[in-house]
This record gives sequence, structure tokens and C-alpha cells, in this order.
Amino acid sequence: MTTPITIFVDADACPVKDEVYRVAGRYGLKVFVVANGFINVPKEPMIERVIVPAGPDVADDWIAERAAPGSIVITQDVPLADRCIKAGAEVIGNTGRAYTTASIGMALATRNLMDELRSAGQTTRGPKPFSPKDRSAFLSALDQAVVRLKRAGFGA
Repeated sequence: MTTPITIFVDADACPVKDEVYRVAGRYGLKVFVVANGFINVPKEPMIERVIVPAGPDVADDWIAERAAPGSIVITQDVPLADRCIKAGAEVIGNTGRAYTTASIGMALATRNLMDELRSAGQTTRGPKPFSPKDRSAFLSALDQAVVRLKRAGFGA
């Protein structure tokens, strides 16, 4: 029996939930939409809303504890991405950026530098506005991740 592919969505401020539902539906994959408040999700048996208690990193902890080989995590949270990569999960950002063992170190360093600059009173720009190109890149990255996992022997 093959291990099923599961998708975990760090749902707070995630602009690509509908795209996740569409790809997961096409492949018959289970999706967990994790947030610390109510998030509207389709009434589908393969999509499960998980509401965690309020608090720092509670949703991240829930996802990281379940991330494993054969799972895909959707998040822009770099420390969460790092934890999930270490657990063997595929990790994709909202703009289609795949976080990997090769790229996560630089992503963490950049995040920490920006955090230090903000703490020192520097004005830093936030992320670029989410664009149709980002949405398209995300769809492609998610589809590629599912295909990669299926080729590696994971299943629906």
C-alpha cells in the first residue's frame, strides 16, 4: 500500500486556496486547511478545515507535526518551511517558489536580516502584490510537486 499524498495549507493570508482545492480535486488528494480562525472551505470530503487555538505558531506547530515524506505544505512562513523540509515534506510558497534543502538556508538568512532591520527601525518593503503570474507559477509548482511525489511512489 502506498502512502497517500496529503496537502497542508497554512491558510491565514493564503491567496491560493482555491488553486489548491482545484489541483487536489483533480488528483483526489486530501487537503488540511489550517488556521486559528474560521476559514471558508468547500464542502468536499477530501477538504478538512482545522481550526487551532489562537497563539503564536500554533498553526505552524500543527502542520510541522504532521509534515512528512509524501506531504506538500503550502506556506510563506520561512521557519515553518524549514521545519517541514527537515521532516521530508515538499514545501511551496504562495508564488510558486519551491523551498528546498538547497534554498531554505538563504531564505532563512534573508528573513532574519529583514527582521533585524525592522527591529532596528529601518523601513523595509513588504512583499510585492500578488499577481496573475504568481498564481500561474503556483499552479505549475503544485502540479509538478504532485507528479514528482507520484513518480516517487506516493499515491492518492
